[in-house]
Amino acid sequence: MAGTYSQIYIQYVFAVKGRENLLHQDWRDDVFQYISAIIKSKDQKPLIVNGMSDHVHAFVSLSPSMSISDLIRDVKNNSSKFINNKNYLKSKFEWQEGYGVFSYSQSQIETVYKYILNQQYHHSKKTFKEEYIEMLEKFQIDFKEQFLFDWL
Repeated sequence: MAGTYSQIYIQYVFAVKGRENLLHQDWRDDVFQYISAIIKSKDQKPLIVNGMSDHVHAFVSLSPSMSISDLIRDVKNNSSKFINNKNYLKSKFEWQEGYGVFSYSQSQIETVYKYILNQQYHHSKKTFKEEYIEMLEKFQIDFKEQFLFDWL
């Protein structure tokens, strides 16, 4: 019997609405673990989820049965409900519309993993805006800055 075999590695990058610094360090890891659980519940493999107070990087091994947009929709919807149900904030939490998604080969997994793991270090040297634009340019993605995330 023939099977379907794939090897698809993608990195999602998405931001807090208004790019506010709302993902507080004392509960941020709970949110990242919850996002990993959402990805697993969709029969996908989270390699690492990490980020800063205003954005998230999720590195995923994606099967061809799952669309890129369906997974990120479910991650953002369910994680925002999680944050709101936990009452981590006094106001309603939301993710910004849109996201970045970037593909990688098997040989790049360790490098991408370490990059996402070390977000605090990277952001001591550059802003999220600088990081995101650099990624778009590296992947040769045409973009208009006015249609990127709302920058503070």
